[in-house]
Amino acid sequence: MARIVFAMNLSLDGYVDHEEFAPDPPLFHHWTEQVRGLAASVYGRRMYEVMRYRDDDHPEWTAQEQEFAAAWRGHAKWVVSRSLQAVGPNATLVEGDLATVMGELKARLSGEISVSGPDLARSLTDLGLVDEYRLYIHPVVLGRGKPFFAAPRPPLRLVASERIGADVIRLTYVPA
Repeated sequence: MARIVFAMNLSLDGYVDHEEFAPDPPLFHHWTEQVRGLAASVYGRRMYEVMRYRDDDHPEWTAQEQEFAAAWRGHAKWVVSRSLQAVGPNATLVEGDLATVMGELKARLSGEISVSGPDLARSLTDLGLVDEYRLYIHPVVLGRGKPFFAAPRPPLRLVASERIGADVIRLTYVPA
């Protein structure tokens, strides 16, 4: 049975914004290895549209960016959206009841299923399906934006902490 993990970069004050801070080379490598090891990813529409940029090669990319894109393309993706009509390669548009689809994925796959997007993570948490939360905290204060936790959470228990690269701390929590 797979585990559903919600992991994202965020600011010290709890906001996610891919345009406000970027991973340093060690963290970028860490994310590439994380993606390489996934059984699948599940995206909300907005995060999928951000990530879908990696479906095509771009000549300005560094070797690290090319490596990440290859890892991202290589695993299965499910996209939860009411507005998208189609998704890109190696992706499936989720149709039907989210709890049923996610429960089936969790039962069918082994390893980790990554969830991207705070709103989708909130929905999956409300359904009792998120097994782990990984907060990659950057030393940046945004003062605005989309919060990592889109709604109040049940109590969580810290199970690990790790410094990655020069400035990022990863905190790993599970439902208490």
